[in-house]
Amino acid sequence: MDGLTINFQMKNILFISYDGMTDPLGQSQIIPYLKGLTKFGYQFTILSCEKPERFPSHKNVVENLLNSFPIKWVPIPYHRKPAIFSSVYDVTMLKRKTIQLHATEKFDLVHTRPGVPALIGLWMKKKTGVKFLNDIREFYADSRVDGKMWNLNSFFYKKIYHYFKQKENEAVEENDGIVCLTNAAEKIITQWPQYKKSVPIKIIPCSVDLDVFDPEKIVATQKSKFKKELNINDEDFIVSYLGSIGSWYLTSEMMRFFKIISDKIPSAKFLFISPDSHDIIMNEAIKFGLPGNKIIAKNAQRNEVPALLSFSKYSVFFIKPCYSKQSSSPTKHGEIMAMDIPVITNAGVGDVADIVEKYQSGIVMKDLNKKEFLSAANSISKEISFANGAIRNGAKEYYNLDRAIEKYHWIYQKILE
Repeated sequence: MDGLTINFQMKNILFISYDGMTDPLGQSQIIPYLKGLTKFGYQFTILSCEKPERFPSHKNVVENLLNSFPIKWVPIPYHRKPAIFSSVYDVTMLKRKTIQLHATEKFDLVHTRPGVPALIGLWMKKKTGVKFLNDIREFYADSRVDGKMWNLNSFFYKKIYHYFKQKENEAVEENDGIVCLTNAAEKIITQWPQYKKSVPIKIIPCSVDLDVFDPEKIVATQKSKFKKELNINDEDFIVSYLGSIGSWYLTSEMMRFFKIISDKIPSAKFLFISPDSHDIIMNEAIKFGLPGNKIIAKNAQRNEVPALLSFSKYSVFFIKPCYSKQSSSPTKHGEIMAMDIPVITNAGVGDVADIVEKYQSGIVMKDLNKKEFLSAANSISKEISFANGAIRNGAKEYYNLDRAIEKYHWIYQKILE
């Protein structure tokens, strides 16, 4: 790709993630990339922090995903409490384990996700001289403020914010390559004074496994089981939401919009495919006068998500249109498009609006207000037609996993040549 044909003889890569491989994100946005990259002659060690509530029941799943690839997995426990101090402890443990691993593996490159892992990558670069790929998949410190996880009115969180901003700047100065998810993010990053034009940068949006998210591969018995379990009827007009709720994800606004849809389409039901507290979802529904039989909430395993999505006439996601979200490529978008389902979303999040417009794959609201909600609900009630297969073809082009793997291979080569 791009004229590079260097032959690496099993270059050894350390991949550090604060998200667990037993988390959905690890299995959708980390493991598939690394498995694909092994065919280019890379071997990996994944160092990840695993949540105690997920690790025992999902450990075997991850091991089975990796066991036929040159990928070692080194899980260490993730600590949630006490706040701040638990993260400091995790950083210490990650550093200790990184040095132990490097002593035996002699890594050629450390590849890190944002936040805590980038701290370790920067530290390792300075300490050992190992090449450092800074995978800026979000503007980490600002995203914590925008998501109301860090309150800058708090002395401690203000200190933490400035510490991470300083380290993010250092990482951009010291890294050997940058990955970001969106054109919007690249424009911002390349204007930072710390950015060096000599450092390669590549835009690689979150990709989708098109073999998993394929409407042609839905198992009829699985779908029938869900219909019975969730009380979904053939005549129901299902609007879905996929993923976490809270912080940047605007649950209240989505519920307010669905109330307008429900008033126009009596058969409408709102399906939340979400691991989060379903009582929060139900409380939001009550707030907007929606009866319980209009709301369905299901915590699903990854292999169950395509079948659940397949009930959807539309899938909606509203994300806070803030500075940090210009760096965001929502995983859910590619998965929804791969299932050939039109989306209803808002502008101001990464490149989402441009993608929807380019592939004519849904409705984008400029603002989240009653006027826009009514306009979108009117369009939905008139049953806008979308060309069969066209939205999935857009996912094949834009969110293609194989293309993402090739782009990672390109930047690995650029750094290691």
